[in-house]
Amino acid sequence: MDRREFVASLVAGGCAGMCVDLILFPLDTIKTRLQSQQGFYKAGGFRSIYAGVPSVAIGSFPNAAAFFVTYDCTKSLFGGGRQTAAPHVAPVIHMLAASLAEVVACLIRVPTEVVKQRTQTCASSTSYQVLLATLREEGIRGLYRGYMSTVFREIPFSLVQFPLWEYLKTLWSRKQGHTVYSWQSAVCGAFAGATAAFLTTPLDVAKTRIMLAKTGTSTVSIPLVLCEVWRSRGLTGLFAGSVPRMTGISVGGFIFLGAYEKVRHTLL
Repeated sequence: MDRREFVASLVAGGCAGMCVDLILFPLDTIKTRLQSQQGFYKAGGFRSIYAGVPSVAIGSFPNAAAFFVTYDCTKSLFGGGRQTAAPHVAPVIHMLAASLAEVVACLIRVPTEVVKQRTQTCASSTSYQVLLATLREEGIRGLYRGYMSTVFREIPFSLVQFPLWEYLKTLWSRKQGHTVYSWQSAVCGAFAGATAAFLTTPLDVAKTRIMLAKTGTSTVSIPLVLCEVWRSRGLTGLFAGSVPRMTGISVGGFIFLGAYEKVRHTLL
């Protein structure tokens, strides 16, 4: 990967991340409140739907930029971006690239998510107040509460979304005899995102509850949280927020991956 491609991935990823996070923020707020221990209406209902948006505005560009730079560099390193890559090898490379990209991006994403979700479920506080309160009560570790649960949610998500996205693009390219257009890549991204979103909703529920929990809470591991949700709310609880999550990520996949391809191709 040369410098020109690196810069293109950096800028395209950052722009795509900003677009999708800010446009779909209200849906994310609804999903977070549906998944919270307090319940939807006690967590804020439909009030202050943009609570927590400053943390997203600050974190979305570097988060998405870090993801796509890592993803494209890994693909380039292992040859997954070449048309000549063996059909059975390419999905493995895409899975590896997506997994590494998530680990790196979560270093930026998790503090943003912690502040955002705590503000979403306590709309009377600003993002800055939540940040200060978290640092005062829990220190830097508080901002990384739920890091492993986020990684364990994002990696399975990416293991489904990105190989499926790349496969659908390849299939469409072969059928029409040339590389897919940006809007076609966006359609593939929407379908891949919706599929991955539904399958990983239980992990998202666990991640949300861990992030919203206060310091000293005993239930902080994914299996324990999932067991607790299953006992208290059953299958409905495990898939709480699945509809806004699928809707948001499907539309988000369309905007995110479509915008990424469009900006990257324009820059190159």
